[in-house]
Amino acid sequence: MSLRRLFFILCFLIIQLHSTACMSEKLPVIASIYPIADMVQQVGGDHVDVTFVLPAGASPHTFEPKPSLVKKFSSARIFFMVGAGLEFWAEKFINLAGPGLTTVVLSKGVSLIHTAGHHHEDEAEHHHARLGISGHESSVANPHIWIDPVIAKSMVNKITAALCEVDHRHVKYYKERGQRYLEKLDELDQMIQKTISTFGIRKYVSFHASWDYFARRYGLESAGVIEAAPGRNPTPIQIKNIVAMIKKYHIRAVFAEPQLNPRAAEIIAREAEVNVLLLDPLGGPNLKGRGTYIDLIKYNLNVMQEAMK
Repeated sequence: MSLRRLFFILCFLIIQLHSTACMSEKLPVIASIYPIADMVQQVGGDHVDVTFVLPAGASPHTFEPKPSLVKKFSSARIFFMVGAGLEFWAEKFINLAGPGLTTVVLSKGVSLIHTAGHHHEDEAEHHHARLGISGHESSVANPHIWIDPVIAKSMVNKITAALCEVDHRHVKYYKERGQRYLEKLDELDQMIQKTISTFGIRKYVSFHASWDYFARRYGLESAGVIEAAPGRNPTPIQIKNIVAMIKKYHIRAVFAEPQLNPRAAEIIAREAEVNVLLLDPLGGPNLKGRGTYIDLIKYNLNVMQEAMK
């Protein structure tokens, strides 16, 4: 074999190896919270490398990110965020990541529920103005849209579209997986409707307004919220009013959350002589029964069923 022929063979092998390595690289993606990360994983499958920002057990309303988060953003191709004021911390990290990062705001186009405002209202308003979202609406919107599985379908559609836009090589793969996941969310929605139709109690008291979108979708009603804004403890008058509502509507439990201090919920439950049950809006990869978005919603439905059937 001539040296010339050997040279061309070696060049060909190097090109092939480089091509194979490029094809096997996963798309680096970052999500603000775990439920979104799981949705991305369900659609992206083997072709995405997903990390999420909010640590397990932390509250998105009081989260203070570390400077090391810059590295995650600088290596990611897509950042999926809820918007509506939830990621009040995100703007500086998006700016530092530069133009190579595609930011997808999953609350765009969603009919948002508006409240009296959030703990980080000023930061949220400024951040969303930079992202082209109405500052007024974002600063007072309830951001917990993912708790509604029907809204989650619209989020999955945005996720699928973004993955296809950034990674053209696997468009068919993403679309097929996205469609299968949408069908699973349809099944989840139908199961929730069937279960809630058996509820004898439709009103509930929760730690804060995480469940408003779920309640709007399935005909439930909040009778009281313990923390009107994250970190704002209820006054004695508010506690008295919540206890009165629990007794009036024969509510059997107060819903707390594992990410937040349950002390106020325990005080109210003791006064009203009811139990404290944990609803979890976030879940996590290592939490039994809450390791995927669908399992998380089923877990919360089971907790509600215990208190409201």
